[in-house]
Amino acid sequence: MKPVYPPRDERAGGHGRLIVLGALGVVLIALLLWLRFGAAPTSAPVAQVIQPTASLAAPIFRMQPSSSPTPTVAATVPPDATTAVSPATPGSPTVSASAPPTPLPPSATLVAPTLAPTVAGAVFTATPPTQPTSTTTATLVRPTPTPSIQRSCAGAAPPCPPKAMLPGGLLIADSGNNRLIEVNAAKHVVWMFPRPGDLLPGQTFLGPDDAFFTPDRRAIVTNQEEAQTLGRIDYRTHRLTWQYGHLYMRGSAPGYLNEPDDAYQLRNGLVTVADIRNCRILFLSPKGAIVRQYGVTGVCAHDPPRTFASPNGDTPLPDGGMLVTEIWGSHVVRLNAAGRVIFDLTVPWVSYASDAQLLADGTVLLADYSQPGGIVRVSARGRLLWRYTPVLASDMLNHPSLAIMLPNGLIAANDDWNHRVVLIDPIRQAIVWQYGVTGVPGSAPGYLDIPDGVDFHPTGT
Repeated sequence: MKPVYPPRDERAGGHGRLIVLGALGVVLIALLLWLRFGAAPTSAPVAQVIQPTASLAAPIFRMQPSSSPTPTVAATVPPDATTAVSPATPGSPTVSASAPPTPLPPSATLVAPTLAPTVAGAVFTATPPTQPTSTTTATLVRPTPTPSIQRSCAGAAPPCPPKAMLPGGLLIADSGNNRLIEVNAAKHVVWMFPRPGDLLPGQTFLGPDDAFFTPDRRAIVTNQEEAQTLGRIDYRTHRLTWQYGHLYMRGSAPGYLNEPDDAYQLRNGLVTVADIRNCRILFLSPKGAIVRQYGVTGVCAHDPPRTFASPNGDTPLPDGGMLVTEIWGSHVVRLNAAGRVIFDLTVPWVSYASDAQLLADGTVLLADYSQPGGIVRVSARGRLLWRYTPVLASDMLNHPSLAIMLPNGLIAANDDWNHRVVLIDPIRQAIVWQYGVTGVPGSAPGYLDIPDGVDFHPTGT
């Protein structure tokens, strides 16, 4: 049934009423909107931005002076993956595999592995940790005297003569010059590696980061952090007798390392190394087998002794234990011979903890790898006992990576980016001896180029 429409005149009148009612409705709606919202906002709403939490998988690592002073975060290699990096393009990871290396006799040739065909690999990034915005101040406390430093050159008046300041030699890992040198108090080079002819055909020695004497002083163990290798050098013959790792190839599989730091030989013949990016500490046999490990490969978190947050120091102790330094969180952990925690310190007075050393009285000496750099001494309970606070600009440090206490109470430190190794009087807060020209890299006698490691060679040993 069709609908019945009203007559035409009635329809016209109805349309007029509808128009009027519609106009009134529009006005009413506009009035309500104005009352509800008022004038338009004059500024955009404010939003709170929350930064993501930084991952512990990719720590900040040492940089060359030519780099920007602001540390950058590099790619992280996933656990059990092996990557090969070309020296020319260290940021391009590739995958390869190789059997664990074996040590060779002094007469044999050590051949660096060749780079394998590359395969595309994943790159992982992480947010860098927030650096401290301020440094805690503390009252200067003189180092506690111990039997080993009671007859000390520290604070002596008049100052000790050079031979007393350095009663032996200083072994220096001169990283930028690809060499090791030992200098005496008169600043003469008394030993060097490699000299012309020291390296056999196929052997390489690039960028030594640290160098430490073996317990019998007959050899030197080195780590080439950027080259991803370890080595042992016979002190008498100047021969490279053992190597571990694959040249410029990062990885976590047996035979591979990822930024190795602080390699030491123990009295039982094992070699330890802090494998920074793999977040582990390895114990290696003479045949290159991993016989023990602290930390879980690729798990970078502070939970000692189960896991470690990017360890860069693994100093062996007389009792068979170890002093572990972690970059993330500036932790220093002392382990006993069984690997159990004796103490676990957080050191807030440094921004980049580097290579902690246990002193004879049980306290800890620690370098701050930053600019301006620092050195602190803390108790086994984490109390600040001493801090290097120089007055003169010439005594300031620029990225020192290792500080050791000499028997006479002076502190030897490699001042990396100032291209010098120094002896510091902790009482006078001043440098009393140095080798290298401040701020000037070089290879001529008296010059260094990014010295990144130091060890003391006592007279008569």
